[in-house]
Amino acid sequence: MPGFEFWGAEERKEVNDVLETGILMRYGFDGPRKGIWKAKELEETICKTFGSQYAQLTSSGTSALTTAMAALGIGAGDEVIMPAFTFVASFEAVLSVGAVPVLVDVDETLTLNPDAVKQAITAKTKCVMPVHMCGSMANLDALLTICKEHCLILLEDACQSIGGKYKGKSLGTIGHAGTFSFDFVKTITCAEGGVVMTNDETVYIKCDGYTDHGHDHKGTDRGADLHPFVGYNYRISELHAAVGLAQIRKLDTFLDIQKRNHTQLKSVLAQIPEVSFRKIPDPSGDSCTFLCWFLPTEEITKAVVNELKAQGVIAGNFYWFDNNWHYIRKWDHLKNATFLHPISDVQKAALQKIATQEFAASDAVMSRCICTSISLLWSEEQIKEKGEKIVSLIKKVLQAKTAAA
Repeated sequence: MPGFEFWGAEERKEVNDVLETGILMRYGFDGPRKGIWKAKELEETICKTFGSQYAQLTSSGTSALTTAMAALGIGAGDEVIMPAFTFVASFEAVLSVGAVPVLVDVDETLTLNPDAVKQAITAKTKCVMPVHMCGSMANLDALLTICKEHCLILLEDACQSIGGKYKGKSLGTIGHAGTFSFDFVKTITCAEGGVVMTNDETVYIKCDGYTDHGHDHKGTDRGADLHPFVGYNYRISELHAAVGLAQIRKLDTFLDIQKRNHTQLKSVLAQIPEVSFRKIPDPSGDSCTFLCWFLPTEEITKAVVNELKAQGVIAGNFYWFDNNWHYIRKWDHLKNATFLHPISDVQKAALQKIATQEFAASDAVMSRCICTSISLLWSEEQIKEKGEKIVSLIKKVLQAKTAAA
């Protein structure tokens, strides 16, 4: 799945360019850097690669989401509708700007259920934030229609779906803004990093300043910059941007390998009638970082997970239903409002509601789902062997279930 699997001479060359100048910061020091501007170059390449008019690099995917929300005017008391299946960073970013996460059910796309979104809209709703989980996309046509009807912001969390597309457009470029994460296990890695993409110049200018203490970045004297608004330090370093610059040039290779390996593994698992697969709104746009598949019941799925562990093939097979980082069921720190600092009464009330909220529809999906990460390094023989092992243990569980009945 991740670009770190293809680390090599290209990344070292880009990093060495920076090391030779000694200028590790993305801003200022124009003379000593000798024309080396890796962050600027990566932002330009992101725009060309994904079809966004503007791109602002950040220190992480989390800071990218926070920056995007601030630039879009999302703040105190605003409700942001998001899925119950995501990474914790999604709700962390919402809370960081003083807004309120409103969690709703997912369907078998493993992303926002549009009907659940409609039911969750209130007078305080400001934004709908689909999270394109595990390489694939939400039903963006339905969500765009909802947002247009209710005058809501659509912010795409595309951190896990770099290179994915929806009807020919890159995920992350379809809403008012979108974000990628470039952390160590993403399709493209900077080691740590993120980006906000937008086609709105005003939003971009705000992102540009917000990530650098509010600097307006006008002129060539950083010390003379004005500060039109309060910002924070969410800057990416030149070293991290250099890694990303080498990685983005390999993206087409990554995607080609992922799609080939995904197709081969899926064909092996499809031998079993009881196995079904994730619904994908635009199959041609799947970035294929994961193959997500379902079994008939929670009981059978858990038995298969236990067999995966027992036979030593659990690595790379994720049962999100029991995962601490990705599904509402185990987010006790969120439901208990466990913070190191006081939060607003509005946020407290919202989290108290989440703590008692039922997600039966999501549970019915996630309790039957296993996602297998797709490696760039697999050979055809390794994929065949991995797939046959999984098929064998699924059959074993199904036979035991039949015998018990």
